[in-house]
Amino acid sequence: MSVNPSSMDTFEPLLDSEQAAALVKVHPKTLQRYARTGLVRGYRIGKLWRFRASDLDRCPPLTVSSDQLSVASHHCDMERK
Repeated sequence: MSVNPSSMDTFEPLLDSEQAAALVKVHPKTLQRYARTGLVRGYRIGKLWRFRASDLDRCPPLTVSSDQLSVASHHCDMERK
């Protein structure tokens, strides 16, 4: 079996949830939820999620803005009343 040298240049190892989450600075479970909903591209292998760093680099920012935090905290305060 012959290996095409150009295919070796495009090989990218898959990251597990913890490694990928550390790159985008979110909790691993949050990253898995984003993958389930299609916000980021992830690959489900059995029960495990795997991610490519290049896919995470292309996705929109995954952090919550301060505007979203204030709306979320206001929403939580409204639910308590």
